[in-house]
Amino acid sequence: MDWIVLSYSLSAVARSGPRVALWRRLRRLGVVTLPGGSQLLPARDECVEAFQWLAQEIRQAQGEAVVMRVQFEGMTDQQLVDLFHAARREEYLAIEAEATALEKTIDSKAKLKDRSQMQDQLSRLRRRHADAARVDYFGCPDGSRVSSQLARIEQRLSPGAAKREPVRRVSLADYRHKRWVTRPRPHVDRLACAWLIRRFVDRKAVIRYAARPKPHEIAFDMEQGEFGHQGNLCSFEKMLLAFDLEHAALRAIAEIVHEIDLRDGQYVRPETAGIDAILDGWRSSKWPDAELESRGIALFEGLYAAFASHAPAPARKKRA
Repeated sequence: MDWIVLSYSLSAVARSGPRVALWRRLRRLGVVTLPGGSQLLPARDECVEAFQWLAQEIRQAQGEAVVMRVQFEGMTDQQLVDLFHAARREEYLAIEAEATALEKTIDSKAKLKDRSQMQDQLSRLRRRHADAARVDYFGCPDGSRVSSQLARIEQRLSPGAAKREPVRRVSLADYRHKRWVTRPRPHVDRLACAWLIRRFVDRKAVIRYAARPKPHEIAFDMEQGEFGHQGNLCSFEKMLLAFDLEHAALRAIAEIVHEIDLRDGQYVRPETAGIDAILDGWRSSKWPDAELESRGIALFEGLYAAFASHAPAPARKKRA
C-alpha cells in the first residue's frame, strides 16, 4: 500500500492563528500523526492534492514543508490502517455515547416541541458522523454500527414510523429479464432506481419512460407502481429493502436521495447540496430521458464507488 507523509515546520515567531488553522485543516483531513510530528494519509489522489496545497500554504507563511511518498519498515500496512481505525473509532464512540443518551430519552408521547429538539440533536449527530465518515479511509467497523443506530433513532422520531407497513422482501432472480417503466423526465429517485436496477438486478434491463405502464411491466416511482413511496420511504429506499441490499455505500446514497426527493430534513450529508444542484441543472435541460438516465447512472456509479471504497463489500442477508 502506498502512503504519503507531510513533514513541516513553522517559524518560532509565527502567530498562533496560522498554527491553529493548520491544525484544524489537518484534523478535517483525518490525518494520523506519526512520532516526530509528521502527518500520514493514504496516497490517494485527493489526499496527495490536499497535502500539496497545504505545503504551499505553509511555505507562503514562511515555513518549511515537504510531501513524500513513503514505504514503512518496522510497521505493516495493517498496523498503519489500525492507527486510522483507532482515530475514527474515538470519534464514532463519542457520537455513539450521545446517540445512546438521546435514544433513552425518546418517548412516543413526547410533546412536539421536545421531539423537534430531539430531531435537531439527531441532525447534529448525523453531521458529525458524516464528517467522520468522509475521512474514514479504511471503513472503521464502528462507523456502520453508529450509522445504523442513528437510522434507528430517526425511525423512532419519525411521525407514523411505528405504523409503517413492512416492505415485502423479493428475490433478485425473479426480476431479471423484465421490462421496467417509470415517469418521463426522471429526477433523483427515478435515476437512482434506474441505476440500482442496472447495477444489481439486471444490467441489460429495458427501462421505458411513460405515464402509464403496459401489462407485465414493473413500474417504479409512479402511482400504484410496485416500487413506489411507502410511508416516509422514497422509492429507492423501498427497493433496497425489498431486494435485501444492505451495504453502507447504498445506505449513504439512500440518505442523499431521500433528502433531495422528500426534503424532510431527516438526513444531513455533506454531498447532498452539490448533487441536488447538479440534478436541478439537468432537470432544466432539454435532454431526452435516455440522456438523463445515462448521466444519472454515471453519477450514482461514481457515488457508489466513492462510498464503497470506505466500506465492506455488499452482501445480502441469509434467509433462515
